[in-house]
Amino acid sequence: MNRLRKFLIILLMAGSLGGVQLATAQEPYFVGEKIVYAIKKMKVKAGDATLIFHGKKMLEGKEVYAMTFRADGFNFLDEEKIFLDLVTFRPVRVERNLNIFGKEEKIVEDYEAEKGRVKIVKDAGGKTEEQVIAKDKPLDNLYGFIYRYRLQGKFQIGEEVVLNLPTQEVRIKLIDQDHQVKAAGKQYRTFYMASDPAKYRIWFDTSDRRIPLRIDGAVGFAKTAMIMKEYEHED
Repeated sequence: MNRLRKFLIILLMAGSLGGVQLATAQEPYFVGEKIVYAIKKMKVKAGDATLIFHGKKMLEGKEVYAMTFRADGFNFLDEEKIFLDLVTFRPVRVERNLNIFGKEEKIVEDYEAEKGRVKIVKDAGGKTEEQVIAKDKPLDNLYGFIYRYRLQGKFQIGEEVVLNLPTQEVRIKLIDQDHQVKAAGKQYRTFYMASDPAKYRIWFDTSDRRIPLRIDGAVGFAKTAMIMKEYEHED
């Protein structure tokens, strides 16, 4: 009996450890990652941006991935809390604080992404405006797409992905896997993606982390580039 009991305990412990290993394997490798970018316009620094992937959080009783984006430039501030679906990395909610030349706005976007629907509530100048956008395709978020592609993309030349944003649809194609980019004082060989229409360009490093070294078109003022200057990860 004692031997049987010991055997069952060992099996239970092995099952528990296996569950822990499985959970760890399913956790995205970029949880705890922080990337600091220099924002450049016409090759001149116009500010800084920070992208942090926090990991799982609870949002109104639902478990989601949480990340933050902050862009701080001359007379420009964009702070975003972005909550993503655990499987699709599509948006569940985006909370934005904007200050553009002293004009402050608070925007909350609540998504039913798979249904192609988002409700946008904007508070600005003492007024509240509400808008509902409905499309016939699932909705995406640019940063959600970047993390999803890092985890699930094939990174093969010619691979094309449709990015269906609330206000437009673009096709992003992987064009080159030997594109050179300088970031954080180093020269990197990268995977290079560009969109059609020509709005976004993204360069990922070729390491297993697929770090987005440079993102063009993401910051909402003029034509800007975000180029990595610092990288941190809680290994």
